[in-house]
Amino acid sequence: MSADAAPAGGSGAGEGADEGTVQLTVKWSGQELPVRLLATDTVADLRDALCLQTRVLPARQKLLNLKVGGRPAPDSAELGALALKPGAKIMMMGSPEEAIAAANEVPEGAGAVMDDFFDEEGEVPVHLRPEYIAKVERRVRDYKVEIKNPLREGKRLLVLDIDYTLFDHRSVADCGAQLMRPYLHEFLTSAYRDYDIVIWSATSMRWIDEKMKLLGVSKHPDYKIAFHLDNLAMITVHTEHYGVTECKPLGVIWGKFPDTSPRNTIMFDDVRHNFLMNRQSGLRIKAFRQAHQNRDKDVELLLLARYLRSIAQLDDFSTLRHRDWERYLEKHPPPDP
Repeated sequence: MSADAAPAGGSGAGEGADEGTVQLTVKWSGQELPVRLLATDTVADLRDALCLQTRVLPARQKLLNLKVGGRPAPDSAELGALALKPGAKIMMMGSPEEAIAAANEVPEGAGAVMDDFFDEEGEVPVHLRPEYIAKVERRVRDYKVEIKNPLREGKRLLVLDIDYTLFDHRSVADCGAQLMRPYLHEFLTSAYRDYDIVIWSATSMRWIDEKMKLLGVSKHPDYKIAFHLDNLAMITVHTEHYGVTECKPLGVIWGKFPDTSPRNTIMFDDVRHNFLMNRQSGLRIKAFRQAHQNRDKDVELLLLARYLRSIAQLDDFSTLRHRDWERYLEKHPPPDP
């Protein structure tokens, strides 16, 4: 249930929606906000997506023109069941709450405290909350994964973000290679020996495909990508520390591919809250920004390739503390490639 400004193709509820999705335009405060969701997402999920864009808390949102049987649609109603017309537009009323205006990205240079997750006293941890477990189960059931290359027996699983992890998507350049993180192809080639590779980005599938082509990843002869996941596979959660935010629940992959689990999966992302549903499996990579200045300095992928080789033979990744990967690497250098 991600808000996504990129256009989508196909047919369905709302103009330009893919099969199994709903694309709406929400008019609010003089703006028109595009929102793309799964057809099985609910009105409550729509409220969460709008909260991410507008900072208007779900409880303070008044949604007009969203009805079932002539009455306002309840939060439990699935969007696909609302008989929305093509090009549907709805109106939202509500004022933003500055108290939840915290930025999604953790600031650069944040101290150690920002690197920790804190469960609020007396609260159930995010990954154990029934409402979020139910969202993940719905993604497992309804999100469609297009397999590009089958998972290989006995391989570990590496899940990679794109923006600021593999690619500086904000700088300007003449070609994608100038914005690509140094040693990307060497890193992926090394990782592919022991890991199946999945790309998961908080953008639309169209842009993921375009970026992978731009970077020369899609058809590289030395490695293969198993599949891509886009923003529709993410879920929205609320924590006291981060406010309303999206995250990437690896349970979606584990539910669809029974041979994958916390025991053999690791995910790299530069945004730590993306690990909220699977803390133990996440490794926060340094963000790659200002590509033109850092292209000759950044060796993060070379070092992380060595870490992946070092842990590849372990039976259980869930015993590792990935935030200490550099220390682990010093004590456990990998075998020669």
